[in-house]
Amino acid sequence: MSPIIEFRDVSKVFESPSGPIRAVDGVDLTIEAGEIFGVIGYSGAGKSTLVRLINGLERVTSGQLVVDGDDVATLTERQLELKRREIGMIFQQFNLFSSRTVAGNVAFPLKVAGWPKADRDRRIAELLDFVGLLDRAHSYPDQLSGGQKQRVGIARALAASPKILLADESTSALDPQTTQDVLRLLRKVNTELGVTIVVITHELEVVRAIADRVAVLEGGRVAEQGTVFDIFTRPRAEVTQRFVSTVVHDRPRGANLERLKQTHDGRIVTATIADGSRLGTVLASAGALGVTFEIVYGGIGTLQDQSFGSLTLALDGPDEAVETVVGRLREVTTVEEAS
Repeated sequence: MSPIIEFRDVSKVFESPSGPIRAVDGVDLTIEAGEIFGVIGYSGAGKSTLVRLINGLERVTSGQLVVDGDDVATLTERQLELKRREIGMIFQQFNLFSSRTVAGNVAFPLKVAGWPKADRDRRIAELLDFVGLLDRAHSYPDQLSGGQKQRVGIARALAASPKILLADESTSALDPQTTQDVLRLLRKVNTELGVTIVVITHELEVVRAIADRVAVLEGGRVAEQGTVFDIFTRPRAEVTQRFVSTVVHDRPRGANLERLKQTHDGRIVTATIADGSRLGTVLASAGALGVTFEIVYGGIGTLQDQSFGSLTLALDGPDEAVETVVGRLREVTTVEEAS
């Protein structure tokens, strides 16, 4: 893969009565062609500003932002208008025209681009079939469910065959089941059409379900970035750890940890599970040292075709032998001790 979007020390500063606000602050980020890239952060982290810089709805204050070979900061308004035709966008609240039918909403960007009617009609039918709404072509938005409205939004965003699709909190207004349906459709857009997708969200489950890589924003800066697997299994930044703790409940915390310490006499340790960690081999040899163990907490799942999770163990036996087992665990995986 090669980069299709490159942020090079990009900043965006807004002026306000109380002084300048740095919504995006010195961001370096590379998004590869053909991937699904997640950008996650809490409210005010700068996510929406970041995505609006990509399609030129906001202008870069400093730095370089290269989109498919063009530095968008240097483009004229006319050049930006043409560039935006290569960048589709879907929104949290759908942004559909209530007075236009489903077909009319999808037709709008094609009319703006000057497509002949016969070509528009063929493209509309093709897109509505792709998103599963061909039978609703003559319906109006108020006759559709939230998930159907977002499918129309996706079809409209794909109308001019963009290379890049920006999804700004595109599932936040949907229920969990509909969210999964929309995410599956976005994955289909990526795999079958080869469109690069940038997903802006505050929901880590969305990133977990669909993204290849992810950047975590805090205060306009990139706090951490990497593959989704690395972010979930080895979060380094404090803000990332907070996000992960909301969706991965494989480690005892607070009252649960105190309960385990009170009900088990052994040494409480939590070992990270990953493919090839050989945790079972270490535990199988513990008995020869006079150490017994009990699994008292944990969970294991899969992410990007790899196992991840943790097991919390109560190790019981002579202090020196237990220390030996803990040392062997540390040789094959990450170990966290109850304090």
